[in-house]
Amino acid sequence: MKHRLIFQSSVNDEVFYLKDIVFVKFNVRRNGISTSKLNGGYSNNFESVFNHHLSQQNIDYLEGHDVEDYLIQQCWTLNIDSSRTTALITLARMKSTSIVYKTFKNIEVIAITTAGVRTNASRAGDPSSYYEENGKFGTINTIILINVRLDEPTLLEAFMTATEAKTVAMNDLKIPSQYSNHYATGTGTDGLAIFSNTESDIEVTNAGKHSKLGEMIGQCVIESVKKAVKKQVWISPKSQSNVLVRLNRYQLDINEFYDSLDCDKKEFIRHLQKEMKKQDNVAVTTSVLNLIDEANLGLVKKEDAFNLAVEIKEKCNSYPIKTLLEYWINYFIR
Repeated sequence: MKHRLIFQSSVNDEVFYLKDIVFVKFNVRRNGISTSKLNGGYSNNFESVFNHHLSQQNIDYLEGHDVEDYLIQQCWTLNIDSSRTTALITLARMKSTSIVYKTFKNIEVIAITTAGVRTNASRAGDPSSYYEENGKFGTINTIILINVRLDEPTLLEAFMTATEAKTVAMNDLKIPSQYSNHYATGTGTDGLAIFSNTESDIEVTNAGKHSKLGEMIGQCVIESVKKAVKKQVWISPKSQSNVLVRLNRYQLDINEFYDSLDCDKKEFIRHLQKEMKKQDNVAVTTSVLNLIDEANLGLVKKEDAFNLAVEIKEKCNSYPIKTLLEYWINYFIR
């Protein structure tokens, strides 16, 4: 199987691209923590890691087979020791992989991410979609390589920092949950694997947000998740600067809204398309939605939120946007 080298770390770890796999071959002995079904949890003898795109054929196959056994078969294909590797699986395409690295003095952090958030984005605490079920696959997958030595507690701290950073990226992009009216903190099936270099003479004992290592992990993950999301599903700050995109987080039957109009529907939509990306309209919409959020979270009294939202809406000079906002205000905070 042909491998194409796409990145090399400072300790000569090699990142290869195959059609359905991004494979990382370690050049040093590494310990790490992984969410994988294959050698998941903590281990101190990893030799490699890979991220694997599942085709529809493979998804159908896994309906009646064990994920760990399937990943072991992939190891045979790659000609690697299945007992010394771990792997993440996803529906995201490998060509959408994003690699970001940061260095500071003797420390290097690399984040390798794939991400798809259109249908599976969710917020921690949202209503569940199943009780217990096999066959759910990771959507935001990140592999993190650190060139210095971390013990197991510090790796766990790094794991926590990376998870928080993923949430920052999701919130920066204002990606909505598909299961509630809140912003998503990730997807329901994310995967993460993080590794340090046990051969390094340098040991770092803190990977929290106050530490330089924590800062680097956070920056790498935030940047790599944003880039991967843009590559996979074309979501970016520009695409999110849209009245309809913002309003969609608070879901309701849009046909019910159109039925309530006392004007021609086609003419209304034509004007709306001209107005929905204008920055002043996006800003007004965001302000109203923030008040809806505050009221629903109990941070602002509903009556006060309603009155202020109406006041903001009245300052909007766009008829279609004002009409939409009036409907949302009355529906969600009256």
